[in-house]
Parts: sequence; C-alpha cells; structure tokens
Amino acid sequence: MAFAHSDPTAHADFTALKVLIAGGFGVGKTTMVESVSEIRPLRTEEDLTVASRGVDHLDGVTTKSTTTVAMDFGRITLRENLALYLFGTPGQDRFWFLWDELATGCLGAVVLADTRRLADCFPAVDYFESRGIPFIVAVNCFDGVRSHSSEAVSRALDLGPDTTVVLCDARDRESGKETLISLLEQLLQQEI
Repeated sequence: MAFAHSDPTAHADFTALKVLIAGGFGVGKTTMVESVSEIRPLRTEEDLTVASRGVDHLDGVTTKSTTTVAMDFGRITLRENLALYLFGTPGQDRFWFLWDELATGCLGAVVLADTRRLADCFPAVDYFESRGIPFIVAVNCFDGVRSHSSEAVSRALDLGPDTTVVLCDARDRESGKETLISLLEQLLQQEI
C-alpha cells in the first residue's frame, strides 16, 4: 500500500476517515500520532506539575514529563482522495469529558496497551464496547520487549473474537501504519 503526500483538500471528491488513538496515561498515544502523521501534528502537551502528583500515577512511566490535555491530531493520506485523520485522546480520567466529542463521527479506534499496566486500558476498551465503536488493541512493545502474546492479551482483556490484538512499537512509523491497516482490515471484515 503506497502512502502519498499530496494536499487532499485540493480534490473535490476527497474523503477523510476519523480514527481515535486511545488508551491509558503514558501508553504512547502522542508518540504514535507523531510517528505516523505526514503533517506536523497538533499537540496539546503540557508539563506535568507538582499539583498533578496525586492525580497522575507515574507507575511505569517515571520519566514522563508532559501530558496531553485535549487531543493530538495528525493525518496520513492513503491515496489521492482518501486520508485518515488521527485524533489522540488524553489518557487521564480528569480529561475523559473530551472523549465523547472526539469520538463523534469516528470510524473506529486503536486502543494502545502497555502490558506492564494492562489495567489502564480497561476504561478505553469499556468506552468503545459500550458505544458500539469498533476498535483494535495494539500492545505497545516498549524497547522491543514482547513479554506477552496477542492471544494472552486478548484473554486478559476478555475481548471478543472479532477484536484484533496486534503488537506494535508506537515510535516506529511502519509499525504504526501496520497497526492502522489492521484496524481498517477489521472494519472491512465487520462490513462497516
């Protein structure tokens, strides 16, 4: 599949498909949007402050110094008249009120998961399941560590047989593209 880098707005028959990149705090949502986007992504990152110490749990992400406070936005063109618009969601509970707005009109979602903190992706999985929004789970293999298989993660999250689980590296453009392709393949299989 070739990815063009043209101005999609120049085409009258242009179609944009909205996809969410979701998951828990510090799982790599901003990183994935940045690595895949063909445009300079819009980021709403702010520094973590002393005031957030009791609110933002840094277990497993002790070097994290910023957080998304609204959304990330990027774009990847699939062909001349078709692009994916990527919306990265904020990961903390205190910003969940934004999710309904971000999810409006989305085709589907990628739920990023970190197996060191797998429970952090349960709220995102529950969110999409309860709203009937198709999604896949992408296990972000930090530093190339693949400590659990896709099947083990699927069982741990109690996912249905129609929900794809893939292993990825959110920092790697090709891995991110393959993850998005997996989402689109799942959507086509579900005839959406």
